[in-house]
Amino acid sequence: MVWCVKYRHKVLTKEIEPRLKEILLQISEQYCFTISEMEGDQDYIHLLIECSPQHTIPNMVKVLKGISARLLFKEFPQLKKKLWGGHLWNPSYFVATVSEHTEEQIRKYIQDQKVK
Repeated sequence: MVWCVKYRHKVLTKEIEPRLKEILLQISEQYCFTISEMEGDQDYIHLLIECSPQHTIPNMVKVLKGISARLLFKEFPQLKKKLWGGHLWNPSYFVATVSEHTEEQIRKYIQDQKVK
């Protein structure tokens, strides 16, 4: 699962990114799915998620993006200066399913996001 910051503004700084990751992990625990890999850069985040068939993708995206945006705006009010209109995330996202044959490639790709 991948999504970007609105307008691709580079706001996921060294201060904000670790808190975003904590928030996303807390959300996954609360909603009973697992984030097994997570990495990004200043304007996007990649997640490798394990979930049951009862979890719907749109609902997972809604809670991950919605709750994380609300908490980050609350904890880092300076974000509102760069992202007017109250939206942290771009409304779109990308999701692909992973097989046991491609999981390790996807995992490595996510881990290498900071390296590039």
